[in-house]
Amino acid sequence: MDNSAQRELFPDLSPRADDERKPAPLTRNASLQAALGTFEKHMQDEGFSLNTVKAFASDIRLLGRYLGIGTPVGEIGTKNLTDFLYWLTDERGVPCSPKSYARRVTALKVFFGWLHDTGVLAQDPSAAVIQQSVSSPLPNAPTPIDIDRALAVVEARRAGADAHRPDARPTLLLNLLLQTGIKKGEAMAIVPNHIDDSDAGKPVLYVRYANPRLRYKERKLPLEPAWLTVLDEYMQQYRPSDTLFTCTARNLEYVLRDIAEEADLPAGALSFENLRWASAMRDWQAGVEQDDIRQKLGLSKIAWRETKSKLQKLIDHQASLTA
Repeated sequence: MDNSAQRELFPDLSPRADDERKPAPLTRNASLQAALGTFEKHMQDEGFSLNTVKAFASDIRLLGRYLGIGTPVGEIGTKNLTDFLYWLTDERGVPCSPKSYARRVTALKVFFGWLHDTGVLAQDPSAAVIQQSVSSPLPNAPTPIDIDRALAVVEARRAGADAHRPDARPTLLLNLLLQTGIKKGEAMAIVPNHIDDSDAGKPVLYVRYANPRLRYKERKLPLEPAWLTVLDEYMQQYRPSDTLFTCTARNLEYVLRDIAEEADLPAGALSFENLRWASAMRDWQAGVEQDDIRQKLGLSKIAWRETKSKLQKLIDHQASLTA
């Protein structure tokens, strides 16, 4: 009896599509190559940023170059990892900056920690590897006093003071960034229907991404009800036909620069990045849950580690200036 006849008489012998698609579970005998493929999917499912996924995968491939990409993960011990790190800094012959070194240690800890957490490894060989922190300068985020001065400037612009025509755009932009902490590219991608004002007491902004691979960064952010009044004024003045902001990103940078200059603030104090930090600081100081801040900023759990540390240091630094 041929195979096709057997499958007709005994359907249980036929291969199942689900079984064919489902990868075999990892074991300690799985190669670095096989484990890396599953790890990349895990990072994507967990919402790691695209850059983080690429960087960590590259770091594990580099480990594979050193040990052999076919090495079973269960045969890799702490000494193998410390020897690998020594090779990176002293024997490879390629510069390894402190920041790259620290990221590679993090990649090892996340990768082997995941293998341990999922039961593939009984012990985590990276647990004893020392994480060397890299000091980087704190962002030049505006203080609450700086923000109050900037808000006074934009309100004067909105009212048309000092012979200026009324302009709601500076107020709209500054408050949007302080309330949401969105990035420049996210602000430029807003279209009016991304703003849900169906409940005027609880308006929200939907941050959208055209690239399907970045859909995990999409999120729903609350706006203050008073912002809708400014939005109405702005819509009447600028009448955007497509995206909310009708100008280029560079023009919006000029708007923020002019606000800072008029408020007598340091150059760059009101950049998109610094206002993102200011927004996170306001939430932190208001007692917002840390994971809610992370999600609001669209950060992976890995990226949040460094951001959280910097936020605390920045808040402490600003507090010391007013003590």
